[in-house]
Parts: sequence; C-alpha cells; structure tokens
Amino acid sequence: MTPEELNAARGRIVPDVAAGGLRVLFCGINPSLMTAATGHHFAHPGNRFWPVLHRSGFTPRQLLPSEQSELLPLGLGITNVVARATARADELGAEEFREGGAALTERVERLAPAWLAVVGITAYRTAFSEPRARIGRQERTIGGARVWALPNPSGLNAHWTITTMAEEYARLREAVSASASHPSPSPPSR
Repeated sequence: MTPEELNAARGRIVPDVAAGGLRVLFCGINPSLMTAATGHHFAHPGNRFWPVLHRSGFTPRQLLPSEQSELLPLGLGITNVVARATARADELGAEEFREGGAALTERVERLAPAWLAVVGITAYRTAFSEPRARIGRQERTIGGARVWALPNPSGLNAHWTITTMAEEYARLREAVSASASHPSPSPPSR
C-alpha cells in the first residue's frame, strides 16, 4: 500500500462487523488508515488483535483481517468508538470520543450484544466519563450490555505483550462463558 493510498483513506468510515444478539461486540478506538484503505478491521500489520483473539480462545484459528466476517457465526463482532479513520488515535479529541460513546450506546441498545468489550482503556475512560476505570470488567452496563475494558492491541502499546493481552482477553472469554451458562434472571412477565 502506498503512502498516497493510505492518506486517501483518512476520514473514511469502515462498516461494522455486527449483527443482533452477539456474545461479544469488540469496540476499537477508531479505524487506522490501513483498516480504512482495506475495509478490514485491525488490518495494520503491527496490530495484535487477531493473534490475541485466537490465543485467548475466542477463535479456533488465527483469522486474517480479510476474514473478519467469520467472527459473526462465532457470536463476535467489531465496531469502533469513533467511526472516522486517522493515522493515530491521538488525532481524536475528547469531545469526539464523548460523541462516539453516545453513538456507541445507541448501537449497543439496537444490537443487544451480551458483552461490549472496549479495546483501549483511555478511549473507554474518555468516551464514558469514567476517568478511574481499569482494565477488566466494569461495574456499569452500556446499552444493556455488560462491559469489559481490554488493553489496546496496537503495536504502539508497549505495556502489554501478546501473551499478557491474550490472558486478559481470555478472562473476558471465561466471563462470557460463565454468563451464558448462568444468565441473569429475566424480569417477571406480566
């Protein structure tokens, strides 16, 4: 991909990989230029999302970004807090994150996933005004979904290795499995 092709992708919107009733809707910060140029989420070669998703047990094999539609039969999907593509997440402002959080809440209400997994703690903190949030399960729900904040799989995130990220993603997978076998009680019918 040439620099010109990547630059031409700036500001593009990448369609979600989503359907109603997913087990987990993974939510990235915003599309990279590579994602926008290819139309495939987490497409940058340095992004560790796909290897981590597999190593954590969510997928039976490591998928390529171009195989993202194979997530849907597994009950998994992908969206973003902010829809527009940028070269770096630091090109986004706090207000854009808050607006993205409101739009994401509406999307989650409509799609009704069991879990929303926000991939990037800083994006989660800003989008949902939760400055003290930490990686892991959150106390709140968003749009009716349980929430888990995950480490950002970008290659720029040096605080987390593939192994430590896979361990955290596996904690989410275990919580998803446990909640599926012990669903919350339904409200009484009238």
